[in-house]
Amino acid sequence: MPIDLHNSTPLYLQIVDDIKSKIAAMELKSGDQLQSHAELAAAYNVSLITVKKALATMIYEGVVYSRVGKGTYVAKPVPRTTRREHQTVGLVLRDIRSPFFSRVMHSVEDTAYELGYHVLISNSSGKAEREEAQIARFRKFGVDGMIIASMTHKYHATPTIRRILHEGFPFVMVSYIADENIPFVGSDHELGGFIATEHLIKLGYQRIGYINGEKGNMVGELRGRGYTRALRSHGKRVDTRLVFHLRKRGEWYDYQSGYEIGRRFKSFALKPDAFFVYNDLSALGFENAILEQGLNIPDDVAIIGFDDIERGQYAAVPLTTIRQPTDVIGQKAVELLVGKMEGKEIPLRQILKPELIVRESCSRTKIGDN
Repeated sequence: MPIDLHNSTPLYLQIVDDIKSKIAAMELKSGDQLQSHAELAAAYNVSLITVKKALATMIYEGVVYSRVGKGTYVAKPVPRTTRREHQTVGLVLRDIRSPFFSRVMHSVEDTAYELGYHVLISNSSGKAEREEAQIARFRKFGVDGMIIASMTHKYHATPTIRRILHEGFPFVMVSYIADENIPFVGSDHELGGFIATEHLIKLGYQRIGYINGEKGNMVGELRGRGYTRALRSHGKRVDTRLVFHLRKRGEWYDYQSGYEIGRRFKSFALKPDAFFVYNDLSALGFENAILEQGLNIPDDVAIIGFDDIERGQYAAVPLTTIRQPTDVIGQKAVELLVGKMEGKEIPLRQILKPELIVRESCSRTKIGDN
């Protein structure tokens, strides 16, 4: 019974995956009784709490059921809906107003229509329970597959996502997810952080800071790894005094959180001469705070963001940034989903290379370097 302590997937979800794989392989059949909690804990070498969490997840998903005083049993599989003449794809977005996901949405629509698929769009408005309800509603409606941009900040598949995975329902994630067994199309965030930081290094900046997402934000950490790797690969020390976190969680607070850090810039004992910023919204907030204080960009501090949202090119100082290929993400997500719906053997995850977009917020050569 494989439990990999080096795998980032939580232990209870590894147990869930193992038991479901046994059900899929017919090693466990409908009506079979699972081992007791204590026996499962011993077999997987985990705590009783971990076993109970795994079983509770599968009970919630309808994979197993519990009979009080008797044990836990494998449930009957849920029948698949029949295929309709006109196939439909459901698109579950965390927030339709998001500059990043709205561009992915347009790409999904264009590609799906070209391939002859209808697209239904839902907006979870940043609420996990609404996201789950919309996935269930799409299933009930009978969509043939789904593209999902989850709003969870845990970056692991929710019980709802795992349920549709093990039922064999076709779906693809376009928001970052750490689980290697979940279909995903997205950018190489660590590479993007590396490209951004190396660009600043090559321009001659010496004290390069990083404005990360809120603490616990895995995407921010991935971009931060690229920042760290670039510094070290160029023989520079990583100074934690130059690393900051956004105060609030959620994309619609990012501008304000970046602005707050910018307002504090003058009081920093050790001022970076350049910042790589977690995303464009927080970079733009930081930029405006710097300009309001009479400082100059890029002479007093250079800035490079991430995402290449439209507002960045029209900012007071147009923003150098890392572009995520949203048009390709949407296109590849649809192609991957259609391949899954047609039963083709296709790559489970497609990680795309981001691109550096140079504008005026970084100088071509650092002043004072000549």
